[in-house]
Amino acid sequence: MTRATEAATFFGITATIYLALLFQWLPITLPQTVQEFTLPVLPWWALVTFGAYSLGNIGYHVLTFRDCPEAFDELQIQIAQAQSDLRSKGVRI
Repeated sequence: MTRATEAATFFGITATIYLALLFQWLPITLPQTVQEFTLPVLPWWALVTFGAYSLGNIGYHVLTFRDCPEAFDELQIQIAQAQSDLRSKGVRI
């Protein structure tokens, strides 16, 4: 299975179980507080948790981004070449 198929299968099974518990289609009895207060806000909790994880992951990878000195040197050379080319054409920089 591909990664997308695995994710879709997991989401489908999780959504089915959630809806079955929320609408009491299963013969499982949950405590009253879970049924009334926890289950209705569970998707929002999952969404906020996923968003926080995503932001943390992106922030961490931006913080630990590896520098590329070779690319920096190449870019500086290209900038110098572009400036000299523009100067030769009469453009003031």
